[in-house]
Amino acid sequence: MLRGIIPPMVTPFDERDEVDEGGLRAVARFLLNAGVHGLAVCGSTGEGHTLTPDETRRVTEVVTEEVNGRVPLVVGIIANSTRQALLHARAVRDLPVAALMVTPPHYLFTPDEPEMFAYFRTIAEETGLPVLVYNVVPWAYLTADALVRLMTEMPLVIGVKQSAGDIHTLAELLANLPEGKIVLSALDDVLYPSFLLGAHGAIAGLCTAAPRLSVALWEAVQKGEHEKALQLHHQLLALHRLLNGTNFPARVKAALIAQGVPAGRPRRPLTPLDESEMERFRQLLSAPTKGTA
Repeated sequence: MLRGIIPPMVTPFDERDEVDEGGLRAVARFLLNAGVHGLAVCGSTGEGHTLTPDETRRVTEVVTEEVNGRVPLVVGIIANSTRQALLHARAVRDLPVAALMVTPPHYLFTPDEPEMFAYFRTIAEETGLPVLVYNVVPWAYLTADALVRLMTEMPLVIGVKQSAGDIHTLAELLANLPEGKIVLSALDDVLYPSFLLGAHGAIAGLCTAAPRLSVALWEAVQKGEHEKALQLHHQLLALHRLLNGTNFPARVKAALIAQGVPAGRPRRPLTPLDESEMERFRQLLSAPTKGTA
């Protein structure tokens, strides 16, 4: 079962907008050394919407080599048609992928619920891979009731990555979750309450920017050490305030670069943060942290 802190990796790009494989390996090693419980690639934080199927495969191959079986690997698919999603899914289905993390198709024309269900069913059945529904797009959003039905009807839909800042849907999902299914939180600023409600872990950009603090928070909650957990929550919240803005991938990369990790630049048209914003990350992340011993 996917459980614990599963950071959604950034995808480092070079000045030619090509994937920087050396940077990708460095990011993976940084996160693994922090004791994370899994890794996710090609999601929103990883600018998966910009990747070709060949790039999705190569990113997955490189991170698989670094993981070397130590933790499960989740692969994101952000597509706007069943055909497009299947091109990405088929590109990785022979690799050791624990699950696909799939957004609904969402560009401009919103599918209705039967179309959404058919989309996820086709991806799962044609690839044979477990699917996590990445519930993030406000105009292509699945209610808790719909997600429960989807998981109940489709054995290969193993759970939900609940995002969009919606802790209410997270709570409803957890209260009505079918047996054997999972809910992972992507509610970066309320990971602590998410874990208290029973979320099985987190796939959240904040976990990529601060993996050790995130692991410490998860472990403190599991041990019932709530004074420590609240302290860690406040430390993570301070970082969330810097991350929570436009150009999110560049912000997570800035946090990594401030910690000495060569996270590269975002893919154009996005640009790296300017020096004044970078300095804010350096000041925050160079401060001593508490509660991680």
